[in-house]
Amino acid sequence: MAKPSSKLRNTLATLLAQIYPDQTSSALVDQVIDAFWPDERQVRGRGRALGNTLWNETDTLVITYGNTLVDGQHKPLDLLRDFLDRYVKGVISGVHILPFFPFTSDDGFAVTDYRTVNSQLGDWADIERIADEFRLMSDLVLNHVSSNSTWFSDYLQGHEPYDKFFKEALPSDDLSSVVRPRTSPLLREVETANGTKHVWCTFSHDQIDLDFENPEVLLEFLRVTRLHIDHGIRIVRLDAVAFLWKKIGTSCIHLPETHAIVRLMRVLCDYTEEPVVLLTETNVPNAENLSYFGNRNEAHMIYNFSLPPLLLHALLSGTSVHLNQWLMRMPPAQLGCAYLNFAASHDGIGVRGAEGLLTGEELGGVIGAVRDFGGKVSMRALPDGSQKPYELNITFFDALKGTIEGGEDAHQIARFLCSQTIVMALEGVPAFYIHSLLATPNDVEAADKSGMNRAINRHRWDYAELRAKLDDPSSVHAQVLTALKQRISVRTAQKAFHPNATQFTLQLGDKIFGLWRQSLNRDQSIFALHNVSDTPQDVPLLSINLIDGEDWYDLLSNEKLDLSSGEVHFAPYQARWISNVK
Repeated sequence: MAKPSSKLRNTLATLLAQIYPDQTSSALVDQVIDAFWPDERQVRGRGRALGNTLWNETDTLVITYGNTLVDGQHKPLDLLRDFLDRYVKGVISGVHILPFFPFTSDDGFAVTDYRTVNSQLGDWADIERIADEFRLMSDLVLNHVSSNSTWFSDYLQGHEPYDKFFKEALPSDDLSSVVRPRTSPLLREVETANGTKHVWCTFSHDQIDLDFENPEVLLEFLRVTRLHIDHGIRIVRLDAVAFLWKKIGTSCIHLPETHAIVRLMRVLCDYTEEPVVLLTETNVPNAENLSYFGNRNEAHMIYNFSLPPLLLHALLSGTSVHLNQWLMRMPPAQLGCAYLNFAASHDGIGVRGAEGLLTGEELGGVIGAVRDFGGKVSMRALPDGSQKPYELNITFFDALKGTIEGGEDAHQIARFLCSQTIVMALEGVPAFYIHSLLATPNDVEAADKSGMNRAINRHRWDYAELRAKLDDPSSVHAQVLTALKQRISVRTAQKAFHPNATQFTLQLGDKIFGLWRQSLNRDQSIFALHNVSDTPQDVPLLSINLIDGEDWYDLLSNEKLDLSSGEVHFAPYQARWISNVK
């Protein structure tokens, strides 16, 4: 516990000068420190040294809404805590509760008040109880705020400081290069005490973009972040951060000031007493996504956004050629950084991460299969006015009902388990959307009723009904959850699956997706091999260079391998983790 050091102050001053060159940086440094550390005892004497100590092989996350489980009697956060304790405690170490604040639209991402918990879910005490048992992630929705928020109401009335909190533009401005994930008009006309204004709406007209050119906006979010940390949040997810800074005449995505703000927040996290991880959410092509690691000085973690569409393509087409090519070009996460690996999320399966990696025909095949299996496709607007697929709206379980060529078949569970096992094997921290753990089918009724494609993947379970299914070993939900928990438990016991352990992509043809992982101290090797096809496959031992004279075990089946045949056999969609350490 210490006062802010001169090194910290100098670092903050340098970053703030990059973001706000017209401001007096020394005064702004004091404001930043006061906002993030109202109690100086919360400041570390020195920043955390670059290293991989904030996570290890035991780290896994479940992603869920606060009200995924309901019963009409208990607070949803109480039901969530019961589910976590009853079904995944000791297997899953962390939980990402999607925005749990009061909101008006977008299932929580149009926030009206960042300082309170949605009363329909529970309260801060409920959040803290979960944080006491699991590493808790929350969303900092910092690009925009609800049009019904107090901030925007005060803006409309011309009240300080909120009269300068929101990004304005003119219809005559050159906005032709702006990159967006939606098709709605960018500007919304509003009447204010200061006259007619046009406010910026990257996502929807209920989500009004904030203007970070005003340092008061940044300071307000630093105060919010500190409040969340004080309530037990240990992973801060910067939602839609790529769009944060706008400059007329540019693409308004990934601007230098945006990266400087991420670097500033990384410094603050590294100097706080609590072990806080900064995660950026940037659903963009792979090279752009990787830029948020910076030079080991931006996000601690980034989402592996190329993984979901490439993984889906591999299992629907029966070939891992593009998954292999992508992974071979992926750099290891830099020291002090890690990937967050996932197959599914609340937003469905984004396809921007596949740009330049899948051809239009290949992506079209995936889209066709998704539609055949009951899914929907959401579009985004291009600067020329045309539209392009942005994400696939379907549960990942139902997305794997069959294949592109063959349609639905009997391999859905095996194919799905293979997909999640690949997520577990990759360098990084694995995260599982709760509806993947539960093998939830498409909620077509919810999507049709709401008119929102994403609702298909956001089913609300009646908790009593869900418990009955999970307690019935014959149900598909129990089968999938049991199998995933078994594989996660195996994974978290292997040092070779440390998020930063060595990873090498194996060349085993296009039917077997293979990785070699080695522990940081080099005492364990794992050959993680996954048959992505619906046909049996045999892998010659020579192709994976198993050391002769050692015993090798399949960790997933808990059996010693018989190597006398010179081959390892794989049933359709079978995964084997072959290790020299049992």
